[in-house]
Amino acid sequence: MSPSDPEPPEDPLARRVAQRAERRKRARKHRARATWFGLGMYGMVGWSIAIPTLVGVAVGLWIDARWPGRFSWALMLLAAGLLVGCWNAWHWVSVEQRAIQGDYREEDEGEDVNEDEDEEVREHE
Repeated sequence: MSPSDPEPPEDPLARRVAQRAERRKRARKHRARATWFGLGMYGMVGWSIAIPTLVGVAVGLWIDARWPGRFSWALMLLAAGLLVGCWNAWHWVSVEQRAIQGDYREEDEGEDVNEDEDEEVREHE
C-alpha cells in the first residue's frame, strides 16, 4: 500500500477485501503489460515445443539418410522431441504459476512484494 493509503483494518475480512481491491487496482493499471506477458507466454510455450520437435525430426532424417533401416528414426525422434518439448513447456508454465501464486500468498500475508517496483514506476511517470 502507498503511504497515502490508510492503515489496513484489524478485521481479517476487511483487510483481505482491501488487499484484493488494491490488487485489482494494480492489475487495471498494468493491463497492457499483462497482455504482452500472456502473449509472450504463449510464444514461449509454442517455441519450447516446436524447437525440440524440429530438432528431433532433423536428426531423425539425418540418421535415416545415413543408415537406412526398418524403422523410421525421423518418426521416433519426432515423438521424442515432442515429449521433451511438452515437458519443457510444462516446466516453464509451472515455474511462472508458482511465482504468481507466491506473489499472491505474500500479499495475503500483508507483505507487498511489488511495492518497491510500484514506487519506481510512480517516480518515472
